Amino acid sequence: MTEALRTSSTAARGEQLPGSGDITAKGLKGGQLGLLAVVVLGISTIAPAYTLTSALGPTVNEAGLQLPVIFLIGFIPMILVSLAYRELNADSPDSGTTFTWVSKAFGPWVGWMGGWGLLAANIIVLSNLAGVAVDFFYLFLSQLTGSPELAELADNKALNVLTCLVFVALAVWVSYRGLHTTKVVQYGLVGFQLLVLGLFVGMAFANWSTSETAIPFSWEWFDLTRIETFGQVAAGISLSIFVYWGWDVCLTVNEETANGKKTAGVAGTLTAVIVLAIYLLVSIATMMFAGVGDTGNGLNNAENHENIFTALASPIMGPFAILMSLAVLSSSAASLQSTFMSPSRSLLAMAHYGALPEPFSRVSRKFATPGFATIAAGIMSAGFYAVMHVVSENVLNDTILALGLMICFYYGLTALACAWYFRHSLFTSVRHFVLRLLCPVLGGVGLFVVFFQTAVDSLAPEFGSGSEIFGVGLVFILGVGILALGAVFMLIMARVRPGFFRGETLRKDTPALVVPE
Repeated sequence: MTEALRTSSTAARGEQLPGSGDITAKGLKGGQLGLLAVVVLGISTIAPAYTLTSALGPTVNEAGLQLPVIFLIGFIPMILVSLAYRELNADSPDSGTTFTWVSKAFGPWVGWMGGWGLLAANIIVLSNLAGVAVDFFYLFLSQLTGSPELAELADNKALNVLTCLVFVALAVWVSYRGLHTTKVVQYGLVGFQLLVLGLFVGMAFANWSTSETAIPFSWEWFDLTRIETFGQVAAGISLSIFVYWGWDVCLTVNEETANGKKTAGVAGTLTAVIVLAIYLLVSIATMMFAGVGDTGNGLNNAENHENIFTALASPIMGPFAILMSLAVLSSSAASLQSTFMSPSRSLLAMAHYGALPEPFSRVSRKFATPGFATIAAGIMSAGFYAVMHVVSENVLNDTILALGLMICFYYGLTALACAWYFRHSLFTSVRHFVLRLLCPVLGGVGLFVVFFQTAVDSLAPEFGSGSEIFGVGLVFILGVGILALGAVFMLIMARVRPGFFRGETLRKDTPALVVPE
């Protein structure tokens, strides 16, 4: 054993997992979650109520009446990538997911950047979640007390950031206490938001003809050819990808799931399918009631873009509108908490294999959680939110667009890693050809096409909210700039902890032709 291996936190502490090459345990407690619990965590992380209120406006702005077909198109690469995740998880169930699998396929340098992309996406969305939670917290207080001025407190930047810090601290506390506490919280919050969304959809369908901006349902909404430019398709898909993002948390907890090799992968795919059904129902009901005009309740009304449910809850639900505010608040709060599982376990895995400083690999003895990494993720997300609140004219819109870039990058990289990692078994059966080559390559290439198209478009200052720095659009700086910053950190870590980058802690390898079931 080399000196680097003896001094790192890698396999020196962890036990090697059977049939997983050099994948090693990290001190997490196994067998804590079943299929239902993992699916609930996946839905919680995606947070349907939160994502829809944040993304419906920007997506309609890009896609217009073709909103439903954009959701369907955005789902295609998601389901293809989820199948690649299942194959990789069955071979190497590891909480590092993208970081670990891409490192094993393409080597440590590409793997590190994949891990960085995953971390950046999570930090961005955690700040976004906190922002939505703050807005709806004060809106809920306003509706509860009948005092409209309370809702305006969210516009006070200092108070907004302070409230955000409180939400982040509470989410970190729940995450630190482990999966048992998380399950109890998530069952209640996810169940409540799905119940309210069902009520919203039912009342929108029942009352759509009473709205002045209402439009009847049309199958033309599913006609892709009615979108004028590919740039609109790419931007619409990028935003659509944001609303599906989060199902991969099901794979992140694979080391803590009963029969993690199988259960985690099935849960990820099942979560994506359930969420697709929710989104299609909500988007169709909302379009029928509100239309896509730029006045009144119209979805293209700039005043409605930031929080669609804020604008439409009262016209659709009447006295029950307060339930929607509470549902979005609970949705964002639940997702804020469950999303911490992904960056904390990614940081844990990266440090465990020697790619980050050793403190990130520390696991709480009492709760069997990555304590240091969880707290660090909270600090980073709160800091990012505070900075964005100063430099962005529309924090939600810009972070959603930048998040789409991050998702396309690390999902696409993971999908292509699947095809390369299993390259010696691709033609041993029809199943392997479809699930290890065809689906991953189609999904990965599609996501990278969207990534590059959106990156080019976002160079323009008018892209997103119109915020810019030295004439360059803020979305481009957030998306591409954060990736470039990751490359700088990678070079620093290569000097500080060279063992991982020499392939001494996590080998670049290829599995056997047939992986044992």
